[in-house]
Amino acid sequence: MTTTELGYATPEAQRAPVVKLYLGIGLLVFAGLMLVGVLMRAAQGAAMLTLAPDVFYQLMTLHGAGMVGTAGLAALAVNWYFLSQHVQLNPKIFLATLLLSLVAVAMIVGSILLGHFAAAWTFLYPLPAFSLGQWSKGAALTFVGGLLLLGVAFLLVYLDMGVAIVRRYGSIARALGLPMLFGREPIDATHSPTVVASAMVLIVNVAGIAVGAIVLIMTMLHLIYPALAPDALLMKNLIFFFGHVFINATIYSAVIAVYEILPLYARRPWRVSRPFLAAWLAVTLMVLAVYPHHLLMDFAMPPWMAIMGQIVSYASGIPVLVMTAFGGLMLVYRSGIRWDAASSLLVLSLFGWAAGIIPAVIDGMIHVNLVMHNTLWVPGHFHFYLLLGVLPMVLGFASYLCANGQQGRTGLVAVAVYATGGTLLCLSFLVSGALSVPRRFAVHEESWQWLGNVGALSGGIVLIGTLMIALPILQKLPRARLASTGIGARA
Repeated sequence: MTTTELGYATPEAQRAPVVKLYLGIGLLVFAGLMLVGVLMRAAQGAAMLTLAPDVFYQLMTLHGAGMVGTAGLAALAVNWYFLSQHVQLNPKIFLATLLLSLVAVAMIVGSILLGHFAAAWTFLYPLPAFSLGQWSKGAALTFVGGLLLLGVAFLLVYLDMGVAIVRRYGSIARALGLPMLFGREPIDATHSPTVVASAMVLIVNVAGIAVGAIVLIMTMLHLIYPALAPDALLMKNLIFFFGHVFINATIYSAVIAVYEILPLYARRPWRVSRPFLAAWLAVTLMVLAVYPHHLLMDFAMPPWMAIMGQIVSYASGIPVLVMTAFGGLMLVYRSGIRWDAASSLLVLSLFGWAAGIIPAVIDGMIHVNLVMHNTLWVPGHFHFYLLLGVLPMVLGFASYLCANGQQGRTGLVAVAVYATGGTLLCLSFLVSGALSVPRRFAVHEESWQWLGNVGALSGGIVLIGTLMIALPILQKLPRARLASTGIGARA
């Protein structure tokens, strides 16, 4: 008997149209923002393009804020789609979240392209209020207000998801599997990994967005009343807690696609176990505690926080990553899995996630961080996470739902092009970092420029691979009957 027949899932006919909207808009925006990234690297290479510094920093702000926000929304679509097969979610609230997000995006893009705001997605206090004539107070307020509205949109859908989870499972802790983990209940083989991951994301991202709302409101008050000057170190702590938690919650939302789709290709179930539940509990706590590794260069930080940031960096993410990567490999091993665009992208995402953690852990060491943090090493490690981890999860999800795997060899070629370009791009950033090329420089020294050109060419290959994967999906999307995931059969 399927979950739909049991009556606690959201009917397919209600959720499919909204998911299609998320996917269609997300794929188009991803491609556009990739082009922006290619232009930035080409400008640093100076062989194909030049950009005025003020334009470069506007594009950097657009690329950073846009990619983080779009990845968050696309991963939310993955999470919402699969969670709605276990609990009754409200598609109208999910649609309202998308509409609010589009208004927020219009505010952010308008503040950058029309208002010339260029303080990066981090909007580090007090930079938004000190533009040196580059942008107006209104542009800064519009940018910050757009981020705040985006957070409200996420909280709206999280409220619906939280109520639905509590209504079926009794509490968020029970959805996370804590009674099973601590032996108060036997292991329920039908308890879905999707529900466990969703509970974790709710806990950490509601906290992260709430902190983000506080720092955004404080930034707006400072813009309106300059005499109201909050503590700069406190503001930086709040910003990086918010940013770190949000992007990690994005990864943990998107990985649900691996848990749900890969077992269908391997024809083997992905069941919860006590080690699996322990890993998700550990990462829930560590994601909330590890953010000080972003502030290791801030000498005013209490030493214990820097030490905690370094130690927790070693372990943060590893429990779930090991469980997921090991589980994925065991699932695929000798399974006779059918390889197409979707299954290839999901396995690629496990590689990107696993490989991306290595430069992150290296940068999380205090003495390394003091040398490497302001170099292109850092964009190298988060491009590994996002370009080869999160985005293949989203593309694999979209590809499977639209039966894009039917394109066979063409789909595999597209994934190979994407993976080749993505790996080269990440390596171009990491090699640049190892050679001490600074990040956030609009103009590069002549000896650094070849790395910019390699990055631009690699980014171009990624864009071609993305279009090869995404265009067939976009063509089929309006009339596509979204594929069943067979969850009921698995349970």
